[in-house]
Amino acid sequence: MPPMYVEEDTEEQKAKEKGLGSPKEACQESGSPSTKVLLKFFVPLALQATSQSLTYPLVAIVASRGEAGPAGLAGLAQSNMVMFLLSMLGAGVPSAGMVFGRTREGWKAFFRMNATLGLLVCGLQGLLSIPPISSALFGGLIGLPPTIEHAAKTSLAGTIVLQFLFYLRNPYQVALLVARESGKASAATLMRIALTGLLTVVFSLAGWVGVGPAVICLSLPVLVEVWASAILARPYIQKLERGDSSVPGISQMVQFVMPLSAGGLILALSGPLLGAFMARAPEPERTLPVYYLAMGLTSPMAFSASRIQSVVLAFAPQRLGGRQLSSFAFKVGLVLGMIPLFFILPPLAEIYYVSLQKLPTADLPRLRVTALVLAAVPIFVALRSEKEGMAAWLRRPGTVLWGQVAHVFALVSLCLLALQMGLPGHLIGPLGLISGNICSRSTIHWLLSKRAQVSGRGEAEKSKVDLSHGTG
Repeated sequence: MPPMYVEEDTEEQKAKEKGLGSPKEACQESGSPSTKVLLKFFVPLALQATSQSLTYPLVAIVASRGEAGPAGLAGLAQSNMVMFLLSMLGAGVPSAGMVFGRTREGWKAFFRMNATLGLLVCGLQGLLSIPPISSALFGGLIGLPPTIEHAAKTSLAGTIVLQFLFYLRNPYQVALLVARESGKASAATLMRIALTGLLTVVFSLAGWVGVGPAVICLSLPVLVEVWASAILARPYIQKLERGDSSVPGISQMVQFVMPLSAGGLILALSGPLLGAFMARAPEPERTLPVYYLAMGLTSPMAFSASRIQSVVLAFAPQRLGGRQLSSFAFKVGLVLGMIPLFFILPPLAEIYYVSLQKLPTADLPRLRVTALVLAAVPIFVALRSEKEGMAAWLRRPGTVLWGQVAHVFALVSLCLLALQMGLPGHLIGPLGLISGNICSRSTIHWLLSKRAQVSGRGEAEKSKVDLSHGTG
């Protein structure tokens, strides 16, 4: 059997012909990076991913203290959900930047594509913010009551600038990651979170509260983050090598981004699907709170584990080797999965879940079981993200899309089986996530292996033809 990923030489040649820079040129180290080097790159990304979950709870303080009260917060949450779904159109943009933006010309082309896509998404959000359409969306389709609907429409229109700022941040964050300066990329994000917390306190003390101030609390720190990222990335952008005259076009990059974005959108549907299945299991009024409380600590860990994809794209896979990368992903996922388990130990479990989260003491044993099963989720998320990064590196975004389709298919299949078996909802959720990630990783691995075998046979046939011509 030919070795895995033998098509890399073909991809390198294609990249050179298109002036994109080859993967090997992007990693000039003489040997494989050590685990210490990989950790030094990964840990800031993990902290960045985990800390970002603090932003919206902070802003919620400002939103809920307005005249609308909790209804204002609910409206902001609904508009953020719509904004998030729209932003999924650009879910593959950072990966595209790390693949194509390794030369000065490639980075400039990526900047143009990112800005174009950002304007398109903002245009769609602006279209949804037009009063008749926004009323149909929030009042008709989602069915919000008038007080929440008004807050949702106001915040959706107000966050159009925020949406574009998130896109504007991409090229500078990508430049820092390509340069393997993840610490500086994370520093800009941590600055945003600190500023968000400061504005929350200032706005609350000044009495400037409600949906409008909450939107400003969200947007202004992101503007500062973009500014900081641009300053930090400038030296590395200037150091990018010049490529050939041929650079990737916007259409070529969009073709790369769309399958990744579609896959991200499909993956985002797994949450609502799980909720629908768990709600149909026995005692949903008890099992759903247990699952979501346990998942509240696991979700940031799983999101951190997904940053393994950036590790793959930052360090050339040829230098890493499949076993080294899989081993690193497994170890990272194992550590991240164990962190929430500290909260199920006494007396921390009673303090956090019972006293702070108001979980009934009788449901604590059930929560401990849920947390133990969920501990496997970051492991399989890390392993899945490793394969996704490899597929993106080899410029096979469609492979990632098929992996995400397999994720949802496996999740739905297991949930249906679990319901037939009478499993409780707090176990259906974790098992569904685990099965989905395992199936997604296996699908991507199989498709890449199949592609490698086909490429290997093609190269072998070509060699035979060349040899026969040479001896004739």
